Amino acid sequence: MALTESTMLALGSAAPDFSLPSTDGQTVSLADFSGAELLVVVFMCNHCPYVVHIAPALAALASEYQRRGVGFVGINSNDTEAYPADSFDLMAVEKQQRAYEFPYLFDESQAVAKAYGAACTPDIYLFDQTRKLAYRGQFDDTRPHRISSGNYDSSVTPASGDALREALDTLLTGNSVAEKQIPSMGCNIKWKPGNEPDYYG
Repeated sequence: MALTESTMLALGSAAPDFSLPSTDGQTVSLADFSGAELLVVVFMCNHCPYVVHIAPALAALASEYQRRGVGFVGINSNDTEAYPADSFDLMAVEKQQRAYEFPYLFDESQAVAKAYGAACTPDIYLFDQTRKLAYRGQFDDTRPHRISSGNYDSSVTPASGDALREALDTLLTGNSVAEKQIPSMGCNIKWKPGNEPDYYG
């Protein structure tokens, strides 16, 4: 695992378009969220310990804010041949087990991850009502506690989602999010050989 931080796409950037298959058998596009007050895009996967760490809090936070008109979508861009734990079939299992109420999409070509400048899992983007980037950064300031290589404990400092929650609440009350933001951090996106973006490494 290569510990990686967000590239921190420029605030004010327009949300790049996407049209990707979901685990529910639908094709989901950016336009499908046109009625949402705000939109949260999370680049994630099944196996990354940093995603596993935030998963329960992410499911709860997304459920809460979806009821307030906020759109959420998860996108897995990992190379599933090299990392079969992130396969499309297992994405469907993960969505069910985590009780994610938002669409979970597969970016097989990795083109959408590149368009967003996504670098790690989780990589979180919050777009305002005009779909301009208002926040990109950490879910909160907690991290999984490393016990040994490949073994992590999330019970030491459970995730809360406080950083994303604060950004959401700020935008929903008509205010602007502070520009000083802390990057998200996690496993690097598992790029297909020869498909690594310019910003990788």
